[in-house]
Amino acid sequence: MLQRNFSWARRINCMANQSPSRNFHQLRSSGRKITGFHLSSIVKTCGRVEALQEGRQAHCLLLKLGFNADLFLMTTLLDMYSKCTNIHDACRVFDEMPQRDVVVINSMISGLCRCHLPSYAIDLFTKMNQSDRDVGTWNSLISGLGHNSEGRAALIFFGRMRVEGVEVDVMTMISVISICADMAMIVHAQQVHGLVIKSGFELYLPVGNAIVDMYAKCGSFHQMEMEGVVPNKITFLGTLYACSHSGFLQEGWISFTTMVNKYSIAPTMEHYTCMVDLLARAGGLYEAHEFIEKMPIKPDAKLLTAFLSSCCHHKNVELASAVGKKLLQLQPQESGAYISVSNFYGLVGDMEGVANVRRLMLERGIRKEKACTWIEISRKVHSFESGDRSHPDYQKIYDHLRVLIQKMKNIGYVPDTSMVAQNVEELTKEVILLGHSEKLAIAFGIMSTPPGTRFLIIKNLRVCADCHVFTGLISKIEGREIVARDSSRFHHFKDGVCSCGNYW
Repeated sequence: MLQRNFSWARRINCMANQSPSRNFHQLRSSGRKITGFHLSSIVKTCGRVEALQEGRQAHCLLLKLGFNADLFLMTTLLDMYSKCTNIHDACRVFDEMPQRDVVVINSMISGLCRCHLPSYAIDLFTKMNQSDRDVGTWNSLISGLGHNSEGRAALIFFGRMRVEGVEVDVMTMISVISICADMAMIVHAQQVHGLVIKSGFELYLPVGNAIVDMYAKCGSFHQMEMEGVVPNKITFLGTLYACSHSGFLQEGWISFTTMVNKYSIAPTMEHYTCMVDLLARAGGLYEAHEFIEKMPIKPDAKLLTAFLSSCCHHKNVELASAVGKKLLQLQPQESGAYISVSNFYGLVGDMEGVANVRRLMLERGIRKEKACTWIEISRKVHSFESGDRSHPDYQKIYDHLRVLIQKMKNIGYVPDTSMVAQNVEELTKEVILLGHSEKLAIAFGIMSTPPGTRFLIIKNLRVCADCHVFTGLISKIEGREIVARDSSRFHHFKDGVCSCGNYW
């Protein structure tokens, strides 16, 4: 019987990419007794594929069968809700647990950070007795703060961790190295690298990859090689990505040729995409086009989308038109590819082209993902969609946003209405731009916090050029430090300047 239970649990895990509801139905219709093994596998699968509805069904069955006192199962359930970004139900599970161990609390800290509630995670951490924390507790908080662009706070907790004599592990070092990389802190990076060597973690491949990425983002790739770290295809991918997003054209070429010629590593599609993106961002569109033509493999949709974005940015209509047609011929499943082509047609005033792309999306069943931005104010998360008027203070937000826009116009800001693909009047285009989700979140953040307060916004899509300019100017006019996390990277705005150097 025990072997059969393990067999079903193993079968559910193997079918993780299939419908969880189908697996659940097969298990219940099999007539076998449902055990904790089965429920654990089902709940984990639901969390892995973010199947919230099926996860709730498993939760109901778990309670019905009397497993609510099973600490392991309840922790798995909490983790599932967190991965589905349903922090309300995760907190409810946490509060209703009759007992909690350090693993439960670590999972809750990770979940709060995953759902962009770092202040709640810090509160939960500080309420723990010092003796109850383990290295996993510290790792959950440090890593979570790093993912929420709270790098400085994460490094402070890392310092406290060492002062309290907690022994670091591989996961600690990877998190701290990544934070130093994101913040481009070369002095801290060298200190952390020294600690890696002292702790004996330098031979672990994930640590080596993180160190390469750190030095690359700090502009010190050659120093990494001098330290004796042997790179592989993953480390070179991190280096090329960093060069692409920092505008380091020469360094990117050197890294690519070093990978191919010195280390005999065959480039993957991801390496080629980084190189095309690097060349095109720097204005070398024809060089990038020639690079694509000479590739030994055919470009995929992601590569062509990256190239098209640069063609549009540099207003090269000839190349953008050719790349857009090739992109649509690939029949990509990601809506971003179609939106990029549609935006290009809108940029050149081809409304028929815009309509054709939208018709194609409808025929192929492709749905445009709606832009959404989140901001946490006074421990409450507020979400905004483009053109959103559902917020209780929406009228005040729009009024305040208009005041900010006027301040910006007084110093020369001109809305980039080329971002609006609709065939409408110029004033209407400005109104549409006004309602972009990140602008609404930023206006709400400024009106809801004391002057000089730093705040973070999270967006599910790539920030548009107009909103990028807007955020930079607002940081200067209002004297604010604004951190924006979009689908591409972190942007740190301060005194009118973004950390990305306008490469994103």
